[in-house]
Amino acid sequence: MKIFYAIQGTGNGHLSRAIQLYPYLQKYGEVDFFLSGSNSQLNNSIPVKFKSKGVSLFYKHTGGLDYMKILKSLSLNLYKEAKALPVEQYDLVINDFEFVSSLACSIKKVPCVQFGHQASFQSKKTPRSKSLNPIGNLILENFVKSEYYLGLHFSSYDTNIYNPIIKDEIINAEPINDGHITVYLPQYSIHFLEPFLLEKRNFHFEIFTKEVNRIVCKNNITYFPINNNQFSNSMIRSYGIITAGGFETPAEAMYMSKKVLSIPIKNHFEQACNAYALEQLGIKVLHTIDKSFSQHFDMWVDNYKSIKLDLKHSTADIVEILMQKTKK
Repeated sequence: MKIFYAIQGTGNGHLSRAIQLYPYLQKYGEVDFFLSGSNSQLNNSIPVKFKSKGVSLFYKHTGGLDYMKILKSLSLNLYKEAKALPVEQYDLVINDFEFVSSLACSIKKVPCVQFGHQASFQSKKTPRSKSLNPIGNLILENFVKSEYYLGLHFSSYDTNIYNPIIKDEIINAEPINDGHITVYLPQYSIHFLEPFLLEKRNFHFEIFTKEVNRIVCKNNITYFPINNNQFSNSMIRSYGIITAGGFETPAEAMYMSKKVLSIPIKNHFEQACNAYALEQLGIKVLHTIDKSFSQHFDMWVDNYKSIKLDLKHSTADIVEILMQKTKK
């Protein structure tokens, strides 16, 4: 079997999941990957055969999406790229919320399966943010067109939604607590974030950011470049994790029973939905970093407990379910 796997590169989570899935997919056939977007900073160990600038995200340094920059980055060549993408040469097309390959499948009448976290929003039972965002909801439900979906989420909200895929190094780890807090907030610049964390002198922070290319220490902060293994190791050793409103990092943190503080990207509807789902589980959510951050941080440390995420299905189980259902 020849498998085409399309990855949306608007963050590191999609690529990280593909890296984890690769050896399991190989048991079913030859896998070629298509990476679209320019936001992923991970060094990957998978065979990316096709690439596209696709749709990328850009942030203001204060925590929100820069919609003007996003619109300016869109290329008129997307349709041309889609027509040139040879999806018709594959037995199975798996789409992890990637637009160009979805368009290619629509043009060429090739069936595909939408797989991943965003696929869970094909179900009306998946939690949505209470904030009114019809455009955001429209994008979540229609950005990718597919004949079938298999979603991943914190809970199995519907029959086609399964638990998160957790990396093997997290599954096999023995978590400890050396007292530091792991931070991944890609929407905030170092310049903006640093003063708030320097103020919390009794805590040490390990911040992962694309703004550094080597480890840099400053008082109670250590900055790390984006690196999958170092980030996993930091989380395994941490007291807790402060992260945006993504999916993979909170899921991995909860699997290890680490405390989580989620600060979703502003005006990002999917992250707002994730934050709402996390709140329902008992996770502390903060919608912006401002002068009240110290108070909210102390509340998180003093009053919030860790939430344990249990897995009903392994990575191997989910891949087998995906393959069996797509055969039908």
